Parts: sequence; C-alpha cells; structure tokens
Amino acid sequence: MLPLLELVRDDLAVVEEELYRVLKSPNHLLMETSSYLFRAGGKRLRPAFALLAARFHDYKLEKVLPVALSLELAHMATLVHDDVVDGAGLRRGKPSVKALWGNRISTHTGDYLLAQAMLILLSNYQNPIFVQVLAHTCEKMCEGELIQFDSTNRPDLRDYLRRIRCKTALLIQASCQLGAVSTGAPPAAYQTLGRFGYCLGMAFQITDDVLDMVADPEQLGKPVGGDLRQGIITLPVIFALAQSREKERLSALVAKEHKTEDDVREAIRLTKECGGIDMALQVAGKYLDRAQACLGTLPDIPARRSLSALAEFIRGREY
Repeated sequence: MLPLLELVRDDLAVVEEELYRVLKSPNHLLMETSSYLFRAGGKRLRPAFALLAARFHDYKLEKVLPVALSLELAHMATLVHDDVVDGAGLRRGKPSVKALWGNRISTHTGDYLLAQAMLILLSNYQNPIFVQVLAHTCEKMCEGELIQFDSTNRPDLRDYLRRIRCKTALLIQASCQLGAVSTGAPPAAYQTLGRFGYCLGMAFQITDDVLDMVADPEQLGKPVGGDLRQGIITLPVIFALAQSREKERLSALVAKEHKTEDDVREAIRLTKECGGIDMALQVAGKYLDRAQACLGTLPDIPARRSLSALAEFIRGREY
C-alpha cells in the first residue's frame, strides 16, 4: 500500500476482505477467474479516493463501504475487458485473465463483476444517484474505447483528451463524488471533490502514458511501448509529431500497422529527443495544479492533506 494512504489503511483492509467475500460465486469458473484477478492485487486507488472523500462529512465506514466495493469491481471489470480488446497477455506482470481463460470467459467475467457492482449499489442505497453516476461513467468508458478504436494510428489531440476523460478520469471523479455523497456531504463539497478527481484522473492517465514509453519494464509489469504497438497514439507522440524535425519519419513509424521492436524503439527515441515527454508532463502538471486548487477550497483536514499528497505523488512519479 502507498504510504500516502495510511489514513485509510485499516478501512482499505476491510474493503479487501469484503471484495474477497463478494467475489465468491456459486459458479466455480467465475469464482476462479474473479479470484485470480483479485489475487493479482492493485493499489485500490478508487476505493481509497472514495474513503478519503467521505471523510469531509459525517464519516462512517459502513456508509461508504458499498461505494468503495462497487468502484473497485467496476474497475476490475474494465481491466478484464481492456485485456480482451487489446489482446494483452500480461496484467501487472502476470498472465492476464484473457491469456489464461480466453476471450469468451474473460468477457463474461468482466460482465459479472460489473453486474455485482451495480447490485451492491442498488441493495445499499435508496438514492438513485449512485447507480446513475456509475452507469453514466461505464457508458462513457465504452465511448472512450470506441474513440480509441476509431483513432488507431491517427494522432488527434482532441480525440486523445476525450478518450482519457472517458476511460480514466470519469471513474476517479465518480470515486471522489460518490464517496462524499455516501456520507451526506452537501453538493458544494461533493461537486468540488468530483472536480478534483477529474483533474487528478486526467493527470494520472497522461503520466501513465508517459511511463508506457520510459519506465523500467519490470516496474511497469509489461514491455514499454505497448501503446505504440497497438496503434494507440498518446500525448507525448502527438506533441512530438508537431515538433520533431524528423516528424515525417516519426509519422511513418506511427502509421505502420505492424510495427517491429526496432520501429517502437525508434519512435520512442524520436519522441524523447524533441521534447514530447516533457511537454506531456507539463500538461499533466497543469491538471494537477487545478486539482490542488479544488482542494484549497475544502476544510484543512487530514483527508485533504492525503489527497493533496496523492496529487504530488503523481507529479513526482519517476520518469
């Protein structure tokens, strides 16, 4: 667990126990695939955001626990579905569910996890906002996947920002918003926390896209350059194509449907040399500045300081 999450360490342990309980299915195959994904681990950031956001009002774990569980289940569902769509053989350095059980079983596993997320919200809250927000977020995540598919090997800044908004930022926004709503926080508080989550989510995805090009493969849990191999054009490459003196060469590499390892390495080198990485990190930094500005309007409590530290952790990730 990240040291920055020390404030909610004990509550995250409860989330972990409850996740294991929820994933116990009478169907042995669903139990096997879901448990495998659960044991693969994860930072549980979305539940952590919900738990921290809930502390700005009348905090009780039992109020926010169903939200935390549902958010993580929805996130797990998207991971399984993403691996099917991307044909990914690794997830967090281990064989993916798709690699071990194939596309059909993986797809059903993801559907099962998402259904569980919705059922938990329906059975624990009378306010329809919980299901509405998560359903809307899942709808947008599907839209983000289609934007990504439609823009394969094609650099477009507007499409990129729409895609990461849909695929990443909105679920983190929902985590912060619903965490606060679950404890009865007033609209001004949960809307501000939602804006914080959105800005943090945008920065998180941009920095993830940078790491996909520059990280140590062992720390990343998969080979670098995965996005380029799949034809996914991220912000560093978009900037590089606009700035590089060798943009014709870079453009040709990006447009290739079947890239060799040498192609990927050269594209990464050209992106680095013209400052594409640095320009992308500057954009991420601006989103983090906005996130911190949102927090500045909230009460100065330990939860605010933890959220602020998480934002700075993203800013200071090792590149």
